[in-house]
Amino acid sequence: MYPKWLWPVFAVPGVVWLILLFLVPFYAVIGVAFGGVDPIFLNAVPNWNPFSWNYDVLLQTLAGFLPGNQYWGIFVRTVVYVALALTGSLLLGYPVAYYISRHAKRTKMVLIALIVLPFWVSYMMRMLAWVNLFSPNGFVNKFLLWTHLVQTPPDWLGGNHASVVLGLIYGYIPYLILPLLAALDRIDRSVLEAARDLGASPASAFFHVTLPLSKPGILGASVIIALPMFGDYYTPTIVSGSPRTTMLGNQIDIFFHGGPQPSVGASLTMILSAFLAVLMAYYMITIAKAQKEVAG
Repeated sequence: MYPKWLWPVFAVPGVVWLILLFLVPFYAVIGVAFGGVDPIFLNAVPNWNPFSWNYDVLLQTLAGFLPGNQYWGIFVRTVVYVALALTGSLLLGYPVAYYISRHAKRTKMVLIALIVLPFWVSYMMRMLAWVNLFSPNGFVNKFLLWTHLVQTPPDWLGGNHASVVLGLIYGYIPYLILPLLAALDRIDRSVLEAARDLGASPASAFFHVTLPLSKPGILGASVIIALPMFGDYYTPTIVSGSPRTTMLGNQIDIFFHGGPQPSVGASLTMILSAFLAVLMAYYMITIAKAQKEVAG
């Protein structure tokens, strides 16, 4: 009843959007990475011709990621921060999503609204509130002293690794809970009832039915927050501002906006994008295998 070209037409706006706002800007980054720098104004001079690209800066930057070199420690620190923040987000967010999906009835919409509520406030304002909590005379240190858990409160804002990880968890955990909630809501309750009818305990039904069926949701939610975490530069800047907690995003920001080497910043962006593409490919392959198992 419909011509073959009708439904593909609906994808045209999205494709055009991606071309204009992703492919074109990313090609501009590539042009900067393989281009030069104005010797007077120190501005980037992009090279748009692939046949005359200069790969020296990219290769030098890539060599900096070898163990013991300039970016190796920053790269490892970034990976550790993201891994810890992702683990903490899952440990905190999965029980919340599970409770809302399985046990919250009348309060379900209220709880979802509370999860969405942080989106109404800008990320910077939320991080500044976090700074106030962890200031030397803030609520956290006062609580630690009042409970006698510590004699001397820690310096949370002076290059403390825990502050950056907690800030990442605080900033990104709502983006993890909502996809997890949607994935848990899609699990057919009759499958869980069948497991219980076959003698499975609540714990056994969770670990052998709910958790495996929610794996695609866990992976999807993890990708949603892990990818922007790798490029995050404002969280460590606001809650720490110390070189001890610098992430790759901070290095990119420095070279693009505060230094005379924009080609290095563009090269770092390309290397980080390649690393994230590997993670994204793993996610896509895992999801494809999971779908085949469900279909089989």
